[in-house]
Formats: sequence, structure tokens, C-alpha cells
Amino acid sequence: MVSSKLQAFWNHPIGPKTIHFWAPAFKWGITVANVADFTKPTEKISYPHQITVMGSGFIWARYSTQIIPKNWNLVCVNLTMAGTALYQISRKYQ
Repeated sequence: MVSSKLQAFWNHPIGPKTIHFWAPAFKWGITVANVADFTKPTEKISYPHQITVMGSGFIWARYSTQIIPKNWNLVCVNLTMAGTALYQISRKYQ
């Protein structure tokens, strides 16, 4: 029972044998780092860096809805990444 579920997960089109699994797994690190920077003084926040993170998040979120198989983990990580960058930009702007 467990082995068949594990094998189904392993062989899934977005399972751990594919980039569709590992790309979002590592992108969560960027999001976590951006959340950790919420306490950083605003003068240390870089507009170019945050705009790049935000743009990348929105672009790849759109892309991940167009590929087959659809990768909802990739959509979530990219939208979260864009959201944290947008929050950082708003902190810097104020």
C-alpha cells in the first residue's frame, strides 16, 4: 500500500525525478530569505533587487500555469515570491 503510493509519487509527472519538483523546492529558499529580511532596515532594501524578484515571480507564475503538467507548487512559490518583494518595495517606499 505505502510502496504503491510512494511509487506513484516518484513516477508522477511532477514528482522528484523532474525539475518540476525541484525548481519550486529551491525557490522557496528565496521566499524564506525575503521574509527573513522583513526586519531589515529599509535603507538596506534594494529597489533593483526587489523589482527583479517581483518581476521574476510574476513571470514564472504565469509560465507555470501554461506548461504541461501544470505545476501549482511553482505557481504558489512564485506568487509568494512576488508578494514578499512587493511588500519589501512598499516598506522602502514609505
